Amino acid sequence: MKRALRQTAFILMRELSWRFFGHKIDWRRLFLLAAVLTISGILFQMLVHRYLLNDQSPYDNDSSHPSLNSSTTKEAILQQVHLSLPNSFILLNSSNEVVQSFSVDSERAEAWLNNSISRSKREENVADTTKITFSPPPDVPSHKQLLAPNEALVYAKKEIDNAPSVNEDPDLYAPLFRNVSVFKRSHELMETILKVYIYRDGARPIFHTPFLKGIYASEGWFMKLMHGSKQFVTKDPEKAHLFYLPYSARQMEVALYVPGSHNLKPLSLFLRDYVNKIAAKYPFWNRTLGSDHFLVACHDWGPYTVTGHEELARNTIKALCNADLSEGVFVAGRDVSLPETTIRAPRRPLRHLGGNRVSLRPILAFFAGSMHGRVRPTLLKYWGGGNYEDMKIYKRLPLKVSQRMTYIQHMKSSKYCICPMGFEVNSPRIVEAIYYECVPVIIADNFVLPFSEVLDWSAFSLVVAEKDIPRLKEILLSIPMRKYLTMQNNVKMVQKHFLWNVRPVRYDLFHMILHSIWYNKLNQIQSLQM
Repeated sequence: MKRALRQTAFILMRELSWRFFGHKIDWRRLFLLAAVLTISGILFQMLVHRYLLNDQSPYDNDSSHPSLNSSTTKEAILQQVHLSLPNSFILLNSSNEVVQSFSVDSERAEAWLNNSISRSKREENVADTTKITFSPPPDVPSHKQLLAPNEALVYAKKEIDNAPSVNEDPDLYAPLFRNVSVFKRSHELMETILKVYIYRDGARPIFHTPFLKGIYASEGWFMKLMHGSKQFVTKDPEKAHLFYLPYSARQMEVALYVPGSHNLKPLSLFLRDYVNKIAAKYPFWNRTLGSDHFLVACHDWGPYTVTGHEELARNTIKALCNADLSEGVFVAGRDVSLPETTIRAPRRPLRHLGGNRVSLRPILAFFAGSMHGRVRPTLLKYWGGGNYEDMKIYKRLPLKVSQRMTYIQHMKSSKYCICPMGFEVNSPRIVEAIYYECVPVIIADNFVLPFSEVLDWSAFSLVVAEKDIPRLKEILLSIPMRKYLTMQNNVKMVQKHFLWNVRPVRYDLFHMILHSIWYNKLNQIQSLQM
């Protein structure tokens, strides 16, 4: 390669000399030679760099490199552990799956390395069990490190019930949680253990086709990210702890509902036939009568689509935006309340995030929207009509008003954002308020708030009973400024748990939904099994 470069450079210099002294320049040939020289230089650097990497890597598994048993190699690895990861260390298996995470110090690093060398040989032939190693390693008996799915769930339940106390965690803000120690331990175990099998059955667009835009986008985003998850999805159903029914209630409405018919029976019958099909085709549904299966549906009709199949309605874990206790479908403690998120631009789901500081929020309370359902007309009756300067309550935002200040700007400029139910209990304004750092005021009796099994909503929101709408302003003004400032700050802190990321981030909305499904599944485990 060096010889070729020297010859090319010599030819180029000779050409330049002849052309310049001959008072004639062939620019086409000159540019061609310059391009050849540049490309040759780049290729030479790439080859040399690649050679050096392959020659020097202490992690190369090729037999020509020294064995891990040699003292020099172990010292080199330990040195890299101390230099690059002073506080934490992550071990990857052959498929790049995280199987162990724990603190590393100078006394334990070498002992861990010796154990991992012998253990890696034992684990090579394990194909049909769940790999589990927890933090820290001494707390986990060796016979617990490899468990079948049901045994792994029982083990996780015990671990969560005896979760160690968390005094401080930079990624979790304790005031937002009912018990931050329980949540942290549960989330760690979910990341280590949980495997989900996604049924391939079902024709598009109702199945496997995420709807990513609009107020029902939560079900589509979860479907999209679940399909793309290498961490949680398994292709072997025998390794699965949960089974996902990958249908879209929104797509079902578009494909099956006859506009104006007010007949939802075709939707429930369609889903009934689908469940019967997978129950006949596979053994997994009948093993538990569907109790280890889950669905995610954000459409208002989500609860009504499951009523055609008794086991589906009674046993399956249902993540629903319409989490209404009064209708008898949603069961608190088993089912999951799904946040309703409005996605206007799927390519930029986090657009307009953030809001004004408290001193730039002159509006006490704001709402604008359609007047459907039982709550909104009452809200407008008492607080609409422009009779109150600090209470901005509208049917829809008037054109003249929106020209001066948009809907989003109103939310960013308000202390409290009113989130009344419409036809159903949930409202996308709850998450919108969190996005724009406005304290949500939720008015919807019988509504189970999203992630209420782990989040303490009283820390960052206000729930007002429907009967107290006439006293709304009085209630808001009675909140001391110090308490409001704390709530508003907590809204900022909880925001990370309600964000859709194109690539999931730990503790974001995708993880929170999956964690609630996992957590509620563990809560179904009877004490006799433990």
